[in-house]
Amino acid sequence: MTKLPVISGRDVAKAFTKLGYRLDRQVGSHMILRSEAPPFRRLTIPDHRTIAKGTLRSLIREAGLTVDEFVALC
Repeated sequence: MTKLPVISGRDVAKAFTKLGYRLDRQVGSHMILRSEAPPFRRLTIPDHRTIAKGTLRSLIREAGLTVDEFVALC
C-alpha cells in the first residue's frame, strides 16, 4: 500500500480536476468541487497548505479512488 503524500489543498484540487471535477465555488477556506459526469459527487477540500492525512484519505474514498490511483494523478 502506498503512503499518502503530504500535499496542499490546491494540489488536491488539481488532481481531482484530472478526473473531471470542476470548481463549483469557494466558501471561505473551502473549495467545493463537483463532478461533471455520473455519479455526480461533491467534494469539499480545505484550502490549507497541508491536508491532514485523515481528511485526504476521506476525500480519496469519497471520490471512489484508491490511494495508489490518487498518487498516480499527483
